[in-house]
Amino acid sequence: MNKRSKSIASIFATRPEADELSSDNASRLPRVSSGSVRSMKESFSQIERENETLRQSLSEGARIVEIDPFLVDPSPYADRIPDEEDEASFEALVASIAESGQEVPVLLRTHPQDPTRFQTAFGHRRLRAARSLNRPVRAIVREMDDEALALAQGIENSARQDLTFIERAVFAVRLEEAGQSRQVIGRALNVDKAEVSKLITVARAVPENVLRHVGRAPKVGRTRWQAMAEALKGEGASDRVARYLWEPPSGLSSDERFTALLAAAKRKGARAPVERMILAHSGRRVATLSANERDAKLVIDRELGLGFADFVAQRLPDLFAAYEAERGEGSPVPAKGETQS
Repeated sequence: MNKRSKSIASIFATRPEADELSSDNASRLPRVSSGSVRSMKESFSQIERENETLRQSLSEGARIVEIDPFLVDPSPYADRIPDEEDEASFEALVASIAESGQEVPVLLRTHPQDPTRFQTAFGHRRLRAARSLNRPVRAIVREMDDEALALAQGIENSARQDLTFIERAVFAVRLEEAGQSRQVIGRALNVDKAEVSKLITVARAVPENVLRHVGRAPKVGRTRWQAMAEALKGEGASDRVARYLWEPPSGLSSDERFTALLAAAKRKGARAPVERMILAHSGRRVATLSANERDAKLVIDRELGLGFADFVAQRLPDLFAAYEAERGEGSPVPAKGETQS
């Protein structure tokens, strides 16, 4: 085994187990495709040439220590979008660690703003599981600057098969917002400059509330996310999406939520209602009139209470009679679906 292979093994390999472990708590290399292995090895080669600190963090013989998980903060570069669909796999991870122990250590650095705390380079789920079990987390602690941290985080992501397109896009934006160059972002994600540009363009075009609602969308790739970004530019799309998010349907998966939101963004509906405030002679607002092609609504200001609403309701017949008299009309033409008595 050469030095680089030993470096990889020191982080990802585990001792033999009789029972099957969850994916976060077992060696990843035997489970990934040959292409993924080659990609990960290439990432290691780049980092070994360019960053001595990170090379040391992955070298053979790195000491594993046990640390209070409540002293560890997340990476400043979030690469996971929270999703309730992850809970089942997380519970499996917790059960695996409870039964067999934490086989794969997490990688940490000393917190740059607080030397009594740490930051996670990778292993966020294992850290969360350790907190859930109220037990120390097994970790390798290495000093890394921000660039090395981003690259180390990217290495683990290269070995993962379930990091979705939008998570990669958000990760790229987080890195750029933190001041990392697109060259570093490309190395962290193991993609070329053109792909980095596409990732960042999509992530910046999709509002945060849409990302939170949709979640990870594991089956949605770049093409459909680009379609979402384009649809959100359409006239009235932001209003349609806002109305959808006000009371979205329940029970949908992350991919289904994406599909429903994309349909809402593309849908050509009626124009937004026109609103007009009704003011008293003193200038105080007493009601708001909202009208569209179908109907009109008069909303009494809530500070006036039900008393004024009752007062208006009692006088509506007289107001309507005065309206008819002013227009010189009798009974109005019945609306569609109504009959005259």
